[in-house]
Amino acid sequence: MRALTWQGREKLSVEEVPDPTIQEPTDAVVRVTSTAICGSDLHLYSVLGAYLDAGDILGHEAMGVVEAVGPAAGSLRVGDRVVVPFGIACGTCWTCSRGLHSQCETTQVRDQGKGAALFGYTKLYGQVPGGQAQYLRVPQAQFGPVVVPDDGSPDERYLFLSDVLPTAWQAVEYAQVPPGGTVGVLGLGPIGQMAARIAAHRGASRVIGIDLVPERLAMARRHGIEVLDLRDTDDLVGAVQDLTGGRGVDAAIDAVGMEAHGSPVAAAGQRAATLLPDALAAPLIEKAGIDRLGALLTAIDIARRGGTVSISGVYGGAVDPLPMMTMFDKQLTLRMGQANVRRWVDDLLPLVTDDADPLGVLDLRTHRVGLLDAPAAYEMFQKKHDGCIKVVLDPAA
Repeated sequence: MRALTWQGREKLSVEEVPDPTIQEPTDAVVRVTSTAICGSDLHLYSVLGAYLDAGDILGHEAMGVVEAVGPAAGSLRVGDRVVVPFGIACGTCWTCSRGLHSQCETTQVRDQGKGAALFGYTKLYGQVPGGQAQYLRVPQAQFGPVVVPDDGSPDERYLFLSDVLPTAWQAVEYAQVPPGGTVGVLGLGPIGQMAARIAAHRGASRVIGIDLVPERLAMARRHGIEVLDLRDTDDLVGAVQDLTGGRGVDAAIDAVGMEAHGSPVAAAGQRAATLLPDALAAPLIEKAGIDRLGALLTAIDIARRGGTVSISGVYGGAVDPLPMMTMFDKQLTLRMGQANVRRWVDDLLPLVTDDADPLGVLDLRTHRVGLLDAPAAYEMFQKKHDGCIKVVLDPAA
C-alpha cells in the first residue's frame, strides 16, 4: 500500500509499505477513504523529530470501510463505514470506565511515562502506524471505531469525529461556560473554529474568536462568531474587556499550543533542538524544553477573575514558565488534556447526522488532495498558503 512517511525535519514522502494485517484478536483493518492533516501533525513535521524514525507513517484523523476483523473485535463487521478515534483505548479499564479514554491503562505507553497510545504520533505514544495511508490497522477495535451511516454523505460529514469535533467539544466542556456566558477562543484553526461554534451552539451569549489569518477570521464570521484581528488590535486584553463589561471572558480556550506566533526565544530553542542528533535532542526537550506560550499567556490575561482557562492546544515543554502569581491572584481554573474521544461521541453524532448541519462540519475542509500530494499539502498548511485551514487527503488518489 501507499503511505505518507516521515523522513526528516520537514521532509515527507509517500512510499510503498506492507499492507497491515490482523495481529491481535481485537484488531481490525480499515481501508481508508479520507484522512486529514491535523495541526498537531505540524509539530511532528517541524519540532518533534527526535521521537520519530525515518519511515514512520503519520496521521491520526482517518475514516473508511472495515476490510477485516479479528475474532474479538466485538460487533464490528466487514463493510462497516467507520471513523477511527485518534486515541487507542480499550473501553473497560479503570480509566476508560471513568471516561478518561486518553489515559487508557491497557494502551498506556508506560516506558515513556505517557497516556494512551495514539495513531501516527511518535515513540512517546507507542509508534503506532498512522492513518495517512491506504489501509490502517486499528487495535482495540471492539471499542474504538465509530460506525457511521453509509448514506452517501461526503466523508467530511463524519471524518472530524476522529479528533477535531471531540477535541473542540471537550475544550468547551472543560471551559465550564456558565449559562449565557462569554467565551474567548485563541486561534481559529480547525479546533478553534469548532470550539467557537460549539460554544455558541451550547448557549454562550458571546463568543469572541481571536486570530490574525484573514481566511480563518472570515470562516468564523460566516458562523456568527465575533472576531478580533490581532493585526489590528494593539491592546487585545483591553479589547476583550471592552466587549465583556470590563471583566474579561468567563472562559478562555487556548486552541493554539506550542507553536504560537511570537515567543522568539522559545521558537529559537525549538529550532535549535531539531538540528541536534536524536540522542541529544530528546533529553533536551524532555528536561529543558520550553514552548511558545503566547496563546496560553493571552488566555490567562483575557479570562475574568474567577474564570476558566481550557487548553486544547498541544504543549510539550518541560520547564514552561507560568505566571503563577497572576493565575493565583485571578483565582483561575485550568483544565487541559488529550480528548477522550469516545466520551463525547454520543453528544456529537446527532449533530453531525442532522441534515441542517448545526456545527457546519461541511464548512471546515478547505482542500482535498490525493495522498501523493500530501508532502506539498503539509507545507501549504504550515505556511497557511492558499487560504488553507483544513486539508483532507484521499488515499485512493
